[in-house]
Formats: sequence, C-alpha cells, structure tokens
Amino acid sequence: MSGLKQELGLAQGVGLLSTSLLGTGVFAVPALAALAAGNDSLWAWPILIVLVFPIAIVFAILGRHYPSAGGVVHFVELAFGPRLARVTGWLFLSVIPVGLPAALHIASGFGQALFGWHDEQLLAAEIGTLAIIWWLGTRGARSSANLQTGVAILIVALIAAIWWFGALSLRDIPFPPLNALSSERLFSALSVMFWCFVGLEAFAHLASEFRSPERDFPRALLIGLLLAGTVYWGCTVVVLRFNAYGEGLAAAASLPGIIVELFGVKALWVACIIGYLACFASLNIYIQSFARLVWAQAQNRPQSRFARLSTRRLPVNALNAVLACCVLSSLCIHMLAINLDALIVYANGIFIMVYLLCMLAGCRLLKGYSRLLAAFGGVLCLLLLAMVGYKSLYAIIMLAAFWLFLPQRRGA
Repeated sequence: MSGLKQELGLAQGVGLLSTSLLGTGVFAVPALAALAAGNDSLWAWPILIVLVFPIAIVFAILGRHYPSAGGVVHFVELAFGPRLARVTGWLFLSVIPVGLPAALHIASGFGQALFGWHDEQLLAAEIGTLAIIWWLGTRGARSSANLQTGVAILIVALIAAIWWFGALSLRDIPFPPLNALSSERLFSALSVMFWCFVGLEAFAHLASEFRSPERDFPRALLIGLLLAGTVYWGCTVVVLRFNAYGEGLAAAASLPGIIVELFGVKALWVACIIGYLACFASLNIYIQSFARLVWAQAQNRPQSRFARLSTRRLPVNALNAVLACCVLSSLCIHMLAINLDALIVYANGIFIMVYLLCMLAGCRLLKGYSRLLAAFGGVLCLLLLAMVGYKSLYAIIMLAAFWLFLPQRRGA
C-alpha cells in the first residue's frame, strides 16, 4: 500500500498547528476570558498552557513513535484493538455535521461585517470557502501548510502592530499579585479558554506526512502550542488595556474595535480579512484531517474507493465525502434556521472524550514518565468532562451508541 506523501517540515508544521489552535478564538476568547476573570485572566493563560502541556507531550510522543494518518484512532487501535478504534473514529467524525458548519458560519460572518451579507449570500460564502479547501486538499498538505504559515505570520504581525501603535509595554500589564487571585474567577476563565487548545487531535492525523516525523512532529506540536498560547496572552493584554470587553459588547468585536480605534475605519478590512483567514485555517486543517481519518479507516477494505489515493498520493475521494457532508449539513442548518451555539458545546464534549481515549492509549502504549504524563492527562480530561457538566452526557451517549450499534467486523 502506498502511503501519503511526506512533504512537511518543522516551520510548516508550526504554521499548521498554531493556526488550528488560534482559529476563531483569537478574536473572541481573550474578551470572554477578560469578562470572566478580569486581570486574573493574565495568569489563567500560563496556567492553562501548563495544564495542557502534558496532553500535548503525550500526543507528541505517540505521534513520534506511531505516525499515522489515523491519528488518535491509530493509537487506540494499537492499545485496545480495532473495535474501540472504529468507535473512536466515528465519534470524531460525528463532529462534522455540527462543528464544521458552525465554524463556516463564523467565518462567513466577516463577510457580513464588511459587505452586509445575509442568508443566501452567507450560504454562498460558506460553499465558496469549502471549494477553496477542496482545491487546497487536491494540491497536498504542503500547500495548506504554506498558506497557514502565512496566516500565522499575519496574526502575529497584527498583534505586534497593536502593541506597537498602542504604546503597550511590559510595565502596562496589570498583573494581579498571586495571593489576590480568585479561584472561582480563574476556573470560570479556564472553562472558556480550554477550547482554544482543541486541535491537537486534528494535527495528529498529519504526523505521517512530515519528512522526519520522529524529529519534527513533536517539535512542531510543542512550538505551535507555545506560539498560540503567547498570541492569546498578548491579545488578552490588549483587550484589558483598551477595556474592550463587557456584557454589552460582542466578544468577536473586541479586537476589530481596537483596530478601528488605533488605525481608523478603513483598517476594519484588515481585521476582517485576517479574521476570515484564521477561521479558514482552522477549518482547513480539520477537514484535511477528517479526510485522512476516513482514508485510514478505509484501509480495512482495500476495494473501497475511500481507500484509494490520487496520483499525487492524496485522499481526494475521502476529502470529497467529508466536504459533501459539510455542504449537506450547511444546507440543512440554513433551511431549518438552527441555532448552533448550544450544539457546539455538545461537540466540545466529544473532543474531550477523544483526548481522554488518546491519554488512555498512552497509558497502555508508553512507559516510564511518558506513561505518568498520559495518566495525568487522562485525569485532566475527566475533570474537563466534569466541568462541561450534564452536556458531557452527549459525548458519553454517542460513545456508547457507537459501541453498541456499529456492526462488528470479523476479527474485531
């Protein structure tokens, strides 16, 4: 069987992961964190990075030792067998009908801000976004990586420009003393901020496409995580400095509002374009990752068209299936006028469940301190499920339903 083309380097991997983590969150989450915890949110970001790091390291170690387009599904299969692996794969894919159309809607919202688009115009923008993702997907992971590296540079440059022209310095950062921190406010902020670091599981599907996966995949993952965390922290400083948050202010409008204040109304174009590109980058890596998961799952049936690669060694048939599902879901959501806000929270429970399964696989496959890190990451995922509350039942019910009702393969 011919594998996927190995064409990613370290810089491209950093660009892919950092833009996946930043996504839509870079415009909204700093304001939400500031609203939840005020100045305490400046401590919440480093605390969150420290908490997420064990999970990231486990992903890095597993990706280095077991690089595969199957990502977490591959790790689970090695640890627990093909049946739970299939369940994990379907659990991950069950995010497509809800999570991806929601992200598409957020991305098209920047067109609404600039051009006043509504209804069918926004739907057309969503379909157009999917068409661009298809074009990139047919050209290979390297094309996506080069584009997303450019997006990461634009985001960093935007935040740096705001710091420079806003005359911000380290002395202006309102760090509260540690003994004055409110644990309740910190917990409230962390529950919002965790979603910025959903994306590690998608990045794992690209491990086998690095030229040197054992060396570059773990480095790209950890550097990308630190870069994204630093950008989020820098955005939070800006939001606090300009007091660009509050109950009556939309979170996603905080950063564009600061840009208009510093550079004038014409600069809103820049903010909206970069915001759209950030959303696009996050969508792109997820859709490409889902396509690779479908391809990897189809290897059990070599006669399946989803198991075939194109002449460029790309899973184009699987990509077409994922995009078709996105189009159908977007059309249904548009016709039924479904509010996706509540559904996104349920989808986030699935991401935490996928993280938990990865940590459990790490406990089985790894040894020494790596196994301890996986165990700690598993405990953290359980705490996160508890933090989501009753809405985590959706992920638990989906896991049980797939386990009970997916037809069992011979030998599984």
